[in-house]
Amino acid sequence: MGEDLQERLDRVAFNEAGLVAAIVQQWDSREVLMLGWMDREALRRTLTSGRVTFWSRSRQEYWRKGDTSGHIQIVRGARLDCDGDAILLEVDQIGPACHTGTRTCFDADDLDPVPGRANP
Repeated sequence: MGEDLQERLDRVAFNEAGLVAAIVQQWDSREVLMLGWMDREALRRTLTSGRVTFWSRSRQEYWRKGDTSGHIQIVRGARLDCDGDAILLEVDQIGPACHTGTRTCFDADDLDPVPGRANP
C-alpha cells in the first residue's frame, strides 16, 4: 500500500473510549483464540514490534501478551475490517491464549443456539 504508519493508524475507527476490538486468530489453523482491546499506542506497538500489545481496561495499562506467562503471540498479519472498527490479528500463538490456561477463550460456554437454515 505504501502508507506510512501514521496513515495506517488514522484509518482505524476507535470507539468513544479510544479503543478498537482486536480479534486474535491462529494464522495457520484459523482458530479464533481471543478478543482484546487496543488503543492507538497499543496498535502502534503491535504493528512495529512483531508482538501483540493490548490495553487493559481494568488495570488501565498496556500489557504485552506473554510477558508474564510466556504464552506469547507473534504477529503474522493484521487486517482492518470494512468499517475500520475491528482488527483481525493473525498470530503464531505459543502456549495457551486464554488467561484460564486453555488454548482459546471461546471453548468454555456454549450458548447452544438453534441451528439456522439457508431456506427458512
